[in-house]
Amino acid sequence: MRIIVTGGAGFIGSNFVYYELEEHPEDKIICVDNLTYAGNVLTLEKAMKNPNFKFVKADIADREAIYTIFEEERPDIVVNFAAESHVDRSIENPEIFLETNVIGTGVLMDACRKYGINRFHQVSTDEVYGDLPIDRPDLFFTEDTPIHTSSPYSSSKAAADLLVLAYYRTYKLPVTITRCSNNYGPYHFPEKLIPLMISRALADQPLPVYGKGENVRDWLYVKDHCKAVDLVMRKGRLGEVYNIGGHNERTNLEVVRTILSELGKPESLITFVTDRPGHDKRYAIDPTKIYKELGWIPETKFEDGIGKTIQWYLANKKWWEDILSGEYTKYFDKMYGGRLS
Repeated sequence: MRIIVTGGAGFIGSNFVYYELEEHPEDKIICVDNLTYAGNVLTLEKAMKNPNFKFVKADIADREAIYTIFEEERPDIVVNFAAESHVDRSIENPEIFLETNVIGTGVLMDACRKYGINRFHQVSTDEVYGDLPIDRPDLFFTEDTPIHTSSPYSSSKAAADLLVLAYYRTYKLPVTITRCSNNYGPYHFPEKLIPLMISRALADQPLPVYGKGENVRDWLYVKDHCKAVDLVMRKGRLGEVYNIGGHNERTNLEVVRTILSELGKPESLITFVTDRPGHDKRYAIDPTKIYKELGWIPETKFEDGIGKTIQWYLANKKWWEDILSGEYTKYFDKMYGGRLS
């Protein structure tokens, strides 16, 4: 098959590219990425050597460019990882999130309608459900949980999900959607919690933790996520949403302390900073549906996954040091500089 993977130079997208090339070497993967701040073509350096991989730089919201790619490649499946995804950035500038996450998704589906595909798969997030109370560990997000967004980012992803389902109902476009919990693993952009804490701890710099660090996230090792997406895009029921969760709930403070312990660094590096507006309290996913229908379960325990992740960052310092030496440092100073004591 010929599979277009949008956002394939980003964190989850690149891991998915490598998963597909390894697990399905007979398929051709066409990666479409605009190489914005979170996209790094060097992440795909090994994939570039594979004859069944092709990279195309394009913005998914650029209709002419996307139609040209579809005309040339005639894909069987499209998997849409491309998205603006950082909540803080969405609070600073919501417009780009609407452009990429909503308009871009619509352009991709219009191309799918025009040129014909077997499956359009939308990669979404559990953040479309809002949050859960910290004092109710018995509550989980299911596919029937009402959408209740908290940020411009999650709102843009929810809008895209609704658009995907509307295209299924109106145009009979063959679609599926997955909503995942927080991913971690190799190639995670350094502004996100886990790689941010690793890089700063290694440099003995203060670790900025929002509020009291009590917010809870369900952590999912990225390879487990890639396996789930692969199953859904190939075997999932059309028009259905599948939740993908790791069953690895941790407070942000617990995550930071685990990283410090693994690196042998003192907890005195932790610096609590002013919480961000509308910060969701707890995410937790019930993945029963995907288990019952497709047999998927998360295989990686957080204790094992975080160890593998830290080792990857230690072994690939040049990758993230090159990122931190660029424009990101200006963004970091803008977001956190005035909050650190």
